Amino acid sequence: MLEGSCLCGNVTFRVTGVPQGVSACHCGQCRKQSGHVWSSAYVPEADLKITGAVTWYEATPSAKRGFCGTCGAFLFWKAHDEDTMSFALGAIDGPTGLQLEKHIFTADKGDYYEIADGVPQK
Repeated sequence: MLEGSCLCGNVTFRVTGVPQGVSACHCGQCRKQSGHVWSSAYVPEADLKITGAVTWYEATPSAKRGFCGTCGAFLFWKAHDEDTMSFALGAIDGPTGLQLEKHIFTADKGDYYEIADGVPQK
């Protein structure tokens, strides 16, 4: 089980399922919302217990992004047509025990860094 929280602690979450799809997203939206790259994994919604008030922002018609309305921490990503939800790996309290599986939207990455870790890129 993994537990996480936002910077101020007003939003906490518990992951009871096995995280999948461990990735680093380099898309323009994730870069703008996180300030760099957003790393996440996903579980079925039923395996993610959230406490506290999450503010949802619908950046596109197909998905929404959840963040703490107090400190602004970007914590969740949810596609409208899926029964899974992604959660921020950087918000996990303590070690995750996970390893990055892929980099996604690398064509949109910033020009100020290179991806040289050998992890597959999409």
